[in-house]
Amino acid sequence: MPPDLDRLRALPKAEVHAHLEGCFEPAVLEAWATQAGIAMPRPRERLFQFEGLAGFLHFLDWACGLASTRERLAELSYGYAKRLADNGAGYADVIFNPTHWKAWHGRLPAMIDAMDAGFTAAEQDGLPPVGLCVSLLRTQTADEATELVDALVALRHPRVVALSIDGNEAAAGRTGPRFAEAFRRAGAAGLRRAVHAGESSGPEGVRDAIELLGADRIDHGVRAIDDLALVELLAERRIPLGVCPTSNLVLGVYPSIEAHPVDRLRRAGVVVSLNTDDPVLLGASLVGEYALCSTTFGWSEEVLRDVACDSITASFANADVKERLLADLARW
Repeated sequence: MPPDLDRLRALPKAEVHAHLEGCFEPAVLEAWATQAGIAMPRPRERLFQFEGLAGFLHFLDWACGLASTRERLAELSYGYAKRLADNGAGYADVIFNPTHWKAWHGRLPAMIDAMDAGFTAAEQDGLPPVGLCVSLLRTQTADEATELVDALVALRHPRVVALSIDGNEAAAGRTGPRFAEAFRRAGAAGLRRAVHAGESSGPEGVRDAIELLGADRIDHGVRAIDDLALVELLAERRIPLGVCPTSNLVLGVYPSIEAHPVDRLRRAGVVVSLNTDDPVLLGASLVGEYALCSTTFGWSEEVLRDVACDSITASFANADVKERLLADLARW
Protein backbone atom coordinates (compact mmCIF):
# COMPACT_ATOMS: atom_id res chain seq x y z
CA MET A 1 0.00 0.00 0.00
CA PRO A 2 1.30 3.52 -0.75
CA PRO A 3 1.97 5.55 2.40
CA ASP A 4 -0.70 7.89 3.73
CA LEU A 5 0.98 11.26 3.19
CA ASP A 6 -1.44 13.09 5.47
CA ARG A 7 -0.63 10.66 8.26
CA LEU A 8 3.10 11.10 7.67
CA ARG A 9 2.62 14.87 7.71
CA ALA A 10 0.84 14.57 11.06
CA LEU A 11 3.70 12.48 12.49
CA PRO A 12 5.45 14.68 15.13
CA LYS A 13 9.10 14.91 14.20
CA ALA A 14 12.15 17.15 14.00
CA GLU A 15 14.64 17.89 11.24
CA VAL A 16 18.29 17.87 12.27
CA HIS A 17 20.17 18.06 8.96
CA ALA A 18 19.15 20.87 6.64
CA HIS A 19 21.17 23.74 5.18
CA LEU A 20 19.76 27.22 4.86
CA GLU A 21 21.87 27.50 1.70
CA GLY A 22 19.68 24.79 0.18
CA CYS A 23 16.38 26.64 0.60
CA PHE A 24 16.49 29.15 -2.26
CA GLU A 25 13.47 29.06 -4.57
CA PRO A 26 14.45 29.42 -8.27
CA ALA A 27 12.03 32.30 -8.90
CA VAL A 28 13.48 34.19 -5.94
CA LEU A 29 17.05 33.64 -7.14
CA GLU A 30 16.12 34.81 -10.64
CA ALA A 31 14.53 37.97 -9.24
CA TRP A 32 17.51 38.73 -7.01
CA ALA A 33 19.99 38.09 -9.85
CA THR A 34 18.03 40.38 -12.18
CA GLN A 35 17.97 43.15 -9.56
CA ALA A 36 21.73 42.81 -9.06
CA GLY A 37 22.52 42.58 -12.78
CA ILE A 38 24.16 39.18 -12.25
CA ALA A 39 23.89 36.45 -14.88
CA MET A 40 22.12 33.19 -14.04
CA PRO A 41 24.42 30.14 -14.39
CA ARG A 42 21.61 28.30 -16.25
CA PRO A 43 18.00 29.01 -17.23
CA ARG A 44 15.57 28.83 -14.33
CA GLU A 45 14.08 25.50 -15.43
CA ARG A 46 17.55 23.90 -15.30
CA LEU A 47 18.95 25.94 -12.44
CA PHE A 48 19.15 23.00 -10.04
CA GLN A 49 20.81 20.54 -12.41
CA PHE A 50 24.20 19.79 -10.85
CA GLU A 51 27.18 17.77 -11.98
CA GLY A 52 28.15 16.10 -8.72
CA LEU A 53 28.96 17.51 -5.30
CA ALA A 54 31.64 19.93 -6.49
CA GLY A 55 29.28 21.64 -8.95
CA PHE A 56 26.60 21.73 -6.29
CA LEU A 57 28.88 23.49 -3.78
CA HIS A 58 29.97 26.01 -6.43
CA PHE A 59 26.32 26.83 -7.06
CA LEU A 60 25.76 27.42 -3.35
CA ASP A 61 28.40 30.15 -3.37
CA TRP A 62 26.64 31.88 -6.29
CA ALA A 63 23.18 31.66 -4.72
CA CYS A 64 24.29 32.82 -1.28
CA GLY A 65 26.06 35.79 -2.85
CA LEU A 66 22.65 37.13 -3.89
CA ALA A 67 21.31 37.16 -0.30
CA SER A 68 23.02 40.44 0.40
CA THR A 69 20.54 42.22 2.67
CA ARG A 70 19.07 41.66 6.12
CA GLU A 71 15.59 41.48 4.58
CA ARG A 72 16.57 38.71 2.18
CA LEU A 73 18.16 36.61 4.92
CA ALA A 74 15.14 37.08 7.16
CA GLU A 75 12.83 36.15 4.27
CA LEU A 76 14.83 33.00 3.56
CA SER A 77 14.78 31.99 7.24
CA TYR A 78 11.04 32.56 7.57
CA GLY A 79 10.48 30.51 4.41
CA TYR A 80 12.35 27.54 5.85
CA ALA A 81 10.23 27.61 9.04
CA LYS A 82 7.11 27.63 6.83
CA ARG A 83 8.43 24.63 4.86
CA LEU A 84 9.09 22.86 8.16
CA ALA A 85 5.54 23.42 9.37
CA ASP A 86 4.09 22.27 6.03
CA ASN A 87 5.86 18.94 6.57
CA GLY A 88 4.59 18.47 10.10
CA ALA A 89 7.88 19.03 11.92
CA GLY A 90 7.93 20.77 15.27
CA TYR A 91 11.59 21.81 15.44
CA ALA A 92 14.73 21.98 13.31
CA ASP A 93 18.47 22.43 13.65
CA VAL A 94 19.46 24.37 10.53
CA ILE A 95 23.04 24.65 9.30
CA PHE A 96 24.59 27.67 7.65
CA ASN A 97 28.20 28.11 6.57
CA PRO A 98 29.41 31.74 6.69
CA THR A 99 32.04 31.12 4.01
CA HIS A 100 29.35 30.78 1.32
CA TRP A 101 27.76 34.18 2.02
CA LYS A 102 30.16 36.70 0.44
CA ALA A 103 28.09 39.78 1.28
CA TRP A 104 28.29 38.91 4.98
CA HIS A 105 31.99 38.14 5.33
CA GLY A 106 33.30 39.83 8.46
CA ARG A 107 29.75 40.52 9.70
CA LEU A 108 28.82 37.30 11.48
CA PRO A 109 26.86 38.92 14.35
CA ALA A 110 24.73 40.90 11.88
CA MET A 111 24.19 37.79 9.78
CA ILE A 112 22.99 35.73 12.74
CA ASP A 113 20.79 38.63 13.82
CA ALA A 114 19.15 38.78 10.38
CA MET A 115 18.39 35.06 10.41
CA ASP A 116 17.15 35.33 13.97
CA ALA A 117 14.74 38.08 12.89
CA GLY A 118 13.20 35.75 10.30
CA PHE A 119 12.96 32.78 12.67
CA THR A 120 11.56 34.94 15.49
CA ALA A 121 8.86 36.33 13.20
CA ALA A 122 8.03 32.76 12.17
CA GLU A 123 7.68 31.63 15.78
CA GLN A 124 5.44 34.61 16.51
CA ASP A 125 3.23 33.41 13.65
CA GLY A 126 2.98 29.95 15.18
CA LEU A 127 5.65 28.24 13.05
CA PRO A 128 8.17 25.80 14.59
CA PRO A 129 11.28 26.97 16.49
CA VAL A 130 14.65 26.63 14.76
CA GLY A 131 18.18 26.41 16.15
CA LEU A 132 21.25 27.48 14.19
CA CYS A 133 24.32 25.30 13.64
CA VAL A 134 27.20 27.49 12.43
CA SER A 135 29.45 25.53 10.12
CA LEU A 136 33.11 25.51 9.25
CA LEU A 137 34.26 24.63 5.73
CA ARG A 138 36.72 21.75 5.47
CA THR A 139 39.20 23.84 3.48
CA GLN A 140 39.56 26.44 6.25
CA THR A 141 42.63 26.58 8.49
CA ALA A 142 42.86 25.59 12.14
CA ASP A 143 43.28 29.26 13.06
CA GLU A 144 40.15 30.25 11.12
CA ALA A 145 38.25 27.49 12.91
CA THR A 146 39.27 28.62 16.38
CA GLU A 147 38.51 32.23 15.44
CA LEU A 148 34.96 31.23 14.51
CA VAL A 149 34.48 29.33 17.76
CA ASP A 150 35.86 32.24 19.80
CA ALA A 151 33.48 34.62 18.01
CA LEU A 152 30.48 32.37 18.69
CA VAL A 153 31.43 31.96 22.35
CA ALA A 154 31.83 35.72 22.75
CA LEU A 155 28.51 36.36 20.99
CA ARG A 156 26.55 33.73 22.93
CA HIS A 157 23.51 34.24 20.73
CA PRO A 158 20.60 32.12 22.04
CA ARG A 159 19.66 31.07 18.50
CA VAL A 160 23.06 29.35 17.99
CA VAL A 161 23.02 25.80 19.32
CA ALA A 162 26.01 24.08 17.69
CA LEU A 163 29.26 24.18 15.78
CA SER A 164 29.19 22.21 12.54
CA ILE A 165 31.59 21.37 9.73
CA ASP A 166 30.72 20.57 6.12
CA GLY A 167 32.18 20.58 2.62
CA ASN A 168 33.56 18.06 0.18
CA GLU A 169 35.41 15.41 2.19
CA ALA A 170 36.81 13.72 -0.91
CA ALA A 171 38.41 16.96 -2.14
CA ALA A 172 39.65 18.20 1.23
CA GLY A 173 41.12 14.94 2.47
CA ARG A 174 41.45 14.09 6.14
CA THR A 175 40.73 17.19 8.23
CA GLY A 176 39.84 15.81 11.67
CA PRO A 177 43.22 16.57 13.24
CA ARG A 178 43.14 20.14 11.90
CA PHE A 179 39.82 20.99 13.54
CA ALA A 180 40.09 18.98 16.76
CA GLU A 181 41.05 22.00 18.88
CA ALA A 182 38.20 24.16 17.58
CA PHE A 183 35.68 21.43 18.35
CA ARG A 184 37.22 20.89 21.78
CA ARG A 185 36.78 24.60 22.53
CA ALA A 186 33.21 24.54 21.27
CA GLY A 187 32.30 21.61 23.49
CA ALA A 188 33.95 23.19 26.52
CA ALA A 189 31.91 26.36 25.95
CA GLY A 190 28.63 24.45 25.87
CA LEU A 191 28.06 24.36 22.12
CA ARG A 192 26.89 21.06 20.68
CA ARG A 193 28.97 19.49 17.91
CA ALA A 194 27.58 18.25 14.59
CA VAL A 195 29.95 16.86 11.99
CA HIS A 196 29.44 16.07 8.30
CA ALA A 197 31.20 12.77 7.67
CA GLY A 198 30.74 9.56 5.74
CA GLU A 199 29.23 11.14 2.63
CA SER A 200 32.06 11.62 0.14
CA SER A 201 34.50 10.04 2.59
CA GLY A 202 34.42 6.45 3.75
CA PRO A 203 33.99 5.20 7.30
CA GLU A 204 37.31 6.72 8.35
CA GLY A 205 35.68 10.17 8.26
CA VAL A 206 32.98 8.99 10.65
CA ARG A 207 35.54 7.55 13.03
CA ASP A 208 37.47 10.85 13.06
CA ALA A 209 34.23 12.71 13.76
CA ILE A 210 33.75 10.59 16.87
CA GLU A 211 37.30 10.25 18.12
CA LEU A 212 38.82 13.63 17.16
CA LEU A 213 35.87 16.03 17.00
CA GLY A 214 33.67 14.64 19.77
CA ALA A 215 30.58 14.64 17.57
CA ASP A 216 27.25 14.76 19.38
CA ARG A 217 25.62 14.02 16.04
CA ILE A 218 26.93 13.04 12.61
CA ASP A 219 25.39 14.47 9.45
CA HIS A 220 25.12 11.75 6.79
CA GLY A 221 27.42 9.09 8.30
CA VAL A 222 26.01 6.48 5.94
CA ARG A 223 29.39 5.19 4.77
CA ALA A 224 29.88 3.81 8.29
CA ILE A 225 28.06 0.77 6.93
CA ASP A 226 31.36 -0.27 5.29
CA ASP A 227 32.95 -0.86 8.73
CA LEU A 228 30.97 -3.19 10.98
CA ALA A 229 33.05 -2.31 14.05
CA LEU A 230 32.21 1.35 13.48
CA VAL A 231 28.52 0.53 13.15
CA GLU A 232 28.72 -1.25 16.51
CA LEU A 233 30.45 1.79 18.04
CA LEU A 234 27.75 4.16 16.76
CA ALA A 235 25.05 1.90 18.15
CA GLU A 236 26.80 1.42 21.50
CA ARG A 237 27.39 5.13 22.05
CA ARG A 238 23.99 6.15 20.65
CA ILE A 239 25.58 8.74 18.35
CA PRO A 240 22.79 9.81 15.98
CA LEU A 241 23.12 10.01 12.20
CA GLY A 242 21.23 12.73 10.34
CA VAL A 243 20.53 10.76 7.15
CA CYS A 244 19.36 12.35 3.88
CA PRO A 245 18.39 9.61 1.41
CA THR A 246 17.26 11.80 -1.52
CA SER A 247 20.41 13.92 -1.26
CA ASN A 248 22.57 10.80 -1.35
CA LEU A 249 20.78 9.63 -4.50
CA VAL A 250 20.83 12.96 -6.34
CA LEU A 251 24.53 13.54 -5.57
CA GLY A 252 25.52 9.99 -6.48
CA VAL A 253 26.56 8.61 -3.09
CA TYR A 254 24.30 5.59 -3.75
CA PRO A 255 22.84 4.43 -7.08
CA SER A 256 19.33 3.66 -5.78
CA ILE A 257 17.20 3.86 -2.68
CA GLU A 258 17.27 0.06 -2.51
CA ALA A 259 21.07 0.24 -2.16
CA HIS A 260 20.92 2.93 0.53
CA PRO A 261 22.01 1.68 3.98
CA VAL A 262 19.61 3.69 6.17
CA ASP A 263 17.50 0.64 7.00
CA ARG A 264 20.52 -1.60 7.58
CA LEU A 265 21.97 0.98 9.95
CA ARG A 266 18.67 1.25 11.80
CA ARG A 267 18.37 -2.53 12.11
CA ALA A 268 21.93 -2.63 13.50
CA GLY A 269 20.83 -0.38 16.37
CA VAL A 270 22.19 2.94 15.07
CA VAL A 271 20.09 6.02 15.87
CA VAL A 272 18.96 7.43 12.50
CA SER A 273 16.72 10.31 11.50
CA LEU A 274 15.41 11.36 8.08
CA ASN A 275 16.22 14.82 6.74
CA THR A 276 16.23 16.89 3.56
CA ASP A 277 19.80 18.30 3.47
CA ASP A 278 19.16 20.97 0.79
CA PRO A 279 15.41 20.62 0.28
CA VAL A 280 14.66 23.03 -2.56
CA LEU A 281 17.90 22.50 -4.48
CA LEU A 282 17.58 18.70 -4.35
CA GLY A 283 13.81 18.43 -4.66
CA ALA A 284 13.35 16.84 -1.24
CA SER A 285 10.66 17.18 1.42
CA LEU A 286 10.58 15.76 4.91
CA VAL A 287 7.29 13.96 4.31
CA GLY A 288 8.75 12.67 1.06
CA GLU A 289 11.76 11.16 2.84
CA TYR A 290 9.49 9.28 5.26
CA ALA A 291 7.30 8.11 2.37
CA LEU A 292 10.31 6.98 0.33
CA CYS A 293 11.75 4.87 3.15
CA SER A 294 8.36 3.56 4.23
CA THR A 295 7.64 2.35 0.70
CA THR A 296 11.10 0.96 -0.03
CA PHE A 297 11.83 -0.76 3.25
CA GLY A 298 8.32 -1.63 4.32
CA TRP A 299 8.50 0.39 7.52
CA SER A 300 5.58 -0.15 9.85
CA GLU A 301 3.98 2.65 11.83
CA GLU A 302 6.02 1.46 14.82
CA VAL A 303 9.25 1.94 12.87
CA LEU A 304 8.10 5.36 11.62
CA ARG A 305 7.34 6.35 15.21
CA ASP A 306 10.79 5.16 16.33
CA VAL A 307 12.56 7.15 13.59
CA ALA A 308 10.52 10.25 14.42
CA CYS A 309 11.34 9.78 18.10
CA ASP A 310 15.04 9.53 17.27
CA SER A 311 14.81 12.75 15.26
CA ILE A 312 13.42 14.57 18.28
CA THR A 313 15.87 13.18 20.82
CA ALA A 314 18.82 13.73 18.45
CA SER A 315 17.91 17.40 17.98
CA PHE A 316 19.46 20.24 19.93
CA ALA A 317 16.06 21.60 20.94
CA ASN A 318 15.60 22.64 24.55
CA ALA A 319 14.01 20.24 27.02
CA ASP A 320 10.57 21.87 26.89
CA VAL A 321 10.33 21.56 23.10
CA LYS A 322 11.48 17.93 23.17
CA GLU A 323 9.02 17.06 25.92
CA ARG A 324 6.13 18.60 23.99
CA LEU A 325 7.02 16.86 20.74
CA LEU A 326 7.48 13.48 22.41
CA ALA A 327 4.10 13.87 24.10
CA ASP A 328 2.55 14.66 20.72
CA LEU A 329 4.27 11.62 19.23
CA ALA A 330 2.88 9.37 21.93
CA ARG A 331 -0.62 10.47 20.89
CA TRP A 332 -0.04 10.03 17.13
